[in-house]
Amino acid sequence: MSDARFERLADILVGHSTALKPGDKTLIEASDVPPEMVNALVNRIARADALPFVITRQQRVQRTLYRNASEQQMRIIGDWELSLMEQMNAYVGLRGSHNALELSDVPDEKMRLYREHVWSKVHSNRRVPNTNWVVLRWPTSAMAQQAGMSTEAFEDFYFDVCIGVDYDKMRAAQEPLKARMDRADQIHILGPGDTDLTFSIRAIPTITCYGIRNIPDGECFTAPVRDSVNGVMHYNAPTEYQGKPFDDIRLVFKDGKIVEATGSDTLALNAILDSDEGARYVGEFSFGFNPFITKPMRDILFDEKIAGSIHFTPGQAYENADNGNRSQIHWDMVLVQSKQYGGGEIHIDGETVRKDGLFVPSDLWGLNPENLKAG
Repeated sequence: MSDARFERLADILVGHSTALKPGDKTLIEASDVPPEMVNALVNRIARADALPFVITRQQRVQRTLYRNASEQQMRIIGDWELSLMEQMNAYVGLRGSHNALELSDVPDEKMRLYREHVWSKVHSNRRVPNTNWVVLRWPTSAMAQQAGMSTEAFEDFYFDVCIGVDYDKMRAAQEPLKARMDRADQIHILGPGDTDLTFSIRAIPTITCYGIRNIPDGECFTAPVRDSVNGVMHYNAPTEYQGKPFDDIRLVFKDGKIVEATGSDTLALNAILDSDEGARYVGEFSFGFNPFITKPMRDILFDEKIAGSIHFTPGQAYENADNGNRSQIHWDMVLVQSKQYGGGEIHIDGETVRKDGLFVPSDLWGLNPENLKAG
């Protein structure tokens, strides 16, 4: 079934997110996505005089593959995908799933093989630093269920969020926050329950996000100085990592390291955090402020953009906001600080910059929902 919104989304992905130039070799990786959307994207890439390449996947098949994978097999898959990625200038990841927890029963030792030989080698180490890339979810009935909405209502919400945002306006509104963060040292976070965390972001770049790497978008991120994190972060948004669900995650930090980790599945949580040394240190700190996203739905590309949220991420740091932490893990965990989720405060060098999910200083008011939504 054709949908004019597919064409509009393809325009954003090609013209804005990846800004393709003639001759750019562009890999589309589509999982459980309608062929009509993939076709719209292929056609739009071709109209830009770029070169489209396509890999299509099904999550049910991926589950079977991972459950039966050997180390030799995963190494070969990683080498093959790396050889393709090395030839690409751009990447578009369209990620759908008819069951968000399709990979939940893949044994962790099998997923570890995938993280080591495919994700880290192909994506973390090659695709992220060397291509113009963008990733996005695709709306499915499973996502609608997670959001507590009908399928049709969720599709309308999805396209409103993804193609209804003025990304140029969002970019301009972030500049005062970036300026504050670039000259900042100490961050202090207070939140629901026992969240009380301090760390430094001194001399680490701040990156504004406005539809270039993610659709939907709406975040501004940096990273903590690696060994500066101390205190407790008690996340209130449900999450999942590579198909496994987690709730009520609470992390205790000492000199940057996670020294205690509990949650709804404490054993599995610690198994992931023990993947390598860097998994117990943090690679990203970010403000979320997409005005159309107001509640968690266990999908990180949406949840990390929730208006009034932050995410504080165990694992790999991004090279453009680098604190030196290296890991095969990058797990965005979300704390929502709007009033309906318990409130909270963020202080930068002693000044309250956000309270109960709303920015306080007048130069940051443009990032509050009523202003980002305004025409």
